[in-house]
Amino acid sequence: MDLSKSTLGIELGSTRIKAVLIDENHIPVASGDYEWENQLVNGIWTYSMDIVHRGVQTCYAALRESVRSEFGAELDHVGAIGVSAMMHGYLPFDKDGNQLAEFRTWRNTITGAAAEELTELFGFNIPQRWSIAHLYQAILNQESHVADIAYLTTLAGYLHWKMTGRKVMGVGEASGMFPIDSDKLDYNEAMVQKFDALLTARGFGWKLRDILPEVLTAGENAGHLTEEGALFLDPSGTLKAGIPVCPCEGDAGTGMAATNSVRVRTGNVSAGTSDFAMIVTDKQLGVHREIDMVTTPDGLPVAMVHCNNCTSDINAWVGLLGEFAEMMGISAGKGELFTRLFRKALEGDPDCGGLLSFNYFSGEGVTDLDAGRPVFARTPDANFTLANFMRTHILSALATLKIGLDILTQTEGVEVDKLYGHGGFFKTPEVGQRMLSAAVGSPVSVMETAGEGGPYGIALLAAYMLNKEDGETLPDYLDNKVFAGSSVNTVMAEESDIVGFNIFLTRYKKALPVERAAVSAI
Repeated sequence: MDLSKSTLGIELGSTRIKAVLIDENHIPVASGDYEWENQLVNGIWTYSMDIVHRGVQTCYAALRESVRSEFGAELDHVGAIGVSAMMHGYLPFDKDGNQLAEFRTWRNTITGAAAEELTELFGFNIPQRWSIAHLYQAILNQESHVADIAYLTTLAGYLHWKMTGRKVMGVGEASGMFPIDSDKLDYNEAMVQKFDALLTARGFGWKLRDILPEVLTAGENAGHLTEEGALFLDPSGTLKAGIPVCPCEGDAGTGMAATNSVRVRTGNVSAGTSDFAMIVTDKQLGVHREIDMVTTPDGLPVAMVHCNNCTSDINAWVGLLGEFAEMMGISAGKGELFTRLFRKALEGDPDCGGLLSFNYFSGEGVTDLDAGRPVFARTPDANFTLANFMRTHILSALATLKIGLDILTQTEGVEVDKLYGHGGFFKTPEVGQRMLSAAVGSPVSVMETAGEGGPYGIALLAAYMLNKEDGETLPDYLDNKVFAGSSVNTVMAEESDIVGFNIFLTRYKKALPVERAAVSAI
């Protein structure tokens, strides 16, 4: 294997940090990972920077060992590197590089007042998890650290800064910090000026552009791995400095790249701890609190339906059922449990037989909830079977997404030619695809690389930077050099599945007051 033609992608997801090395044919050849979980500390969903550093280094060490074991080679260099992470959130630093506040992740729903005021000011939907909403909420809260902010970034932007010394990020990631002008491929200047007016009125000595990262697009060189950056990734000192690094991206942008969903009228659904749908459009849409407008890694407008909750409740129930199996003397690995239980859901009634669940571990913007409580409910005469129980939790994981997608397709008339799925939700063949197809009423495709997800996507963006020809666009590169001839599995739900999902969703919407009552009472 020629390491100089390989590219490395590292992504910090909500439950796992993963590194993927791909060869010159864009095929994953080695990987490493590190499992972690966010922590609720003083009411804030966060990860400590110590855990971030340890997780990245442990993940990279596992990748290096994989390369040594598989190829008998030391991973001392690669052709290019890319880093990605969960989008949005809040990471402020002072002029000396000191962190001023805890990392506030996308999962927090503590910026409602700021998001509402900025949405009205800009005439553009600002979700609670966006960096600008966190910044303005800190201002409204009169948090003392705000006056000292010299740099505001995201987790991906922080890691890129650690690796290269440059305060830059990809346009897709930047679009989750502040609205982007897709014509100029930069922050929306009119909105920047409106925010600066707020700052001036409150006596701050800095302007917004003083503290935000510089915006780059896919294919641009975003710096090189410094000596310090190389030691940060690989404390053993084996990795050499000087490797080119592509613009960092968020998990939305890497998901688009990993599923070849960067052309207009293509879309993808990423489903894991959270789930979100990304549909590339040729226009800006109306203002909807349920819809975010972000961009592709090369700057095209993207309508995004983001839901904070997806598989966490499923994971908890599978863990409970696994505990029962162990008590009964049945040995089953986590992978087997998920596969068997997901496949069991296919035997359930299309409408789940009268069962109902809300999978809200945290608040959910689409349904206007600032906090969540997982709830399972049934009527006395419901068809309470294991198959219906599992199907209920799978449909519940997609219900909020469906509410947002209906606004795109029915209210805004957005059309989708291709819809791809990726993430852990789709690991069991057919099941996740069929349930999502039932929700959207159209075919859903999964690529053979879907399980690699974001780290594969950022490795592809690094490869595009390294290998692109003059004038070659990102969509053309992916179509012609990455995904031409790739294996794709497409599933279309049966009509009964579609009808059943809609019956379930009607019951789900009607019962939302139950979830609100649970938040108030528990």
